[in-house]
Parts: sequence; structure tokens; C-alpha cells
Amino acid sequence: MTDFDSPAGADLLADSPTSEFCLRMARAWATLSRRLDSSLGSLHGISFGDFQLLLNLQRAPGGRLRRVDLADKLGLTASGVTRSLLPLEKIGLVGRQSDPRDARVGYAIITPAGSELVMNASLVVHNVSRNVLGAPSRAQIEATSSLLAQLAGTASR
Repeated sequence: MTDFDSPAGADLLADSPTSEFCLRMARAWATLSRRLDSSLGSLHGISFGDFQLLLNLQRAPGGRLRRVDLADKLGLTASGVTRSLLPLEKIGLVGRQSDPRDARVGYAIITPAGSELVMNASLVVHNVSRNVLGAPSRAQIEATSSLLAQLAGTASR
């Protein structure tokens, strides 16, 4: 029987620094996401999830990504990306492009209107982020960013 198998072990887990970090990170994400959604929604009519999707497309070579690659970058399923793309396609921020060599492969592409929106919305994201974070040192930002990349499985990318 390990320490964690006993009733007291549950207290050990609940009070562990790693558990506490994850709980705080979840709370911080919820707060940040809510603030970004509110600001982006009121100023640009998009959610933070929409912004992340558009930003990934804008940063991609040629402004296009296969849906499966976009899903990987966003931490979503391919069907989740498809559901997210539909309303953005209806309002002209993204489009579809097929691969002339393989009809099974489809790309999501950012439109000029989508690119313009990302540029304008980036300032909102920057301002909200700066407001939420305050003024941490560059070393704090880099260390935390590195840890978050490790958690997301993107540290070596």
C-alpha cells in the first residue's frame, strides 16, 4: 500500500505542488479565456477560439493548413475543427481549398478579410494579456512558457 492509497494519501495528492499548479492553471485559463472571449466578441465578433484558429492559418505557409494539421495545432479533433470552421467560412474569414493531386485532402485557407481581422484582433489579445499578466519579468514569462509548451506536448516543435 502506497501513501496515496490511504485516505491520508488523498490529502497528499490534493496538497501537492503539482496538483495545486494544475488547479491554478485551469483557473487562470478560465479567467483569461473569458476575458479574451468578451473583448474579442464585443470588438470583433469572434471568440478567442476563432482567433486562435485564424492566427494559426495566417501563420501557416500560404495561409493554408490541412484540417488535420490545424486540429493538431489547436489541440482539437478534426471534426471539432470542421465545426469551428463552418461559421467562419459563412462570414468569409476562411475558405476551403482541395488538393489537385489528392481529392481526399482538403485545406482550410484564410481569406484577406480573415487576415485583416487577425491583425486588428491581435492588438486586443495583446492588451488583454498585458492587463491580465501585469509586468512579469522576461525570465518568468520564458520559464512559464517553456513549462506550458512541455505540458502541451509542443516543447520540441
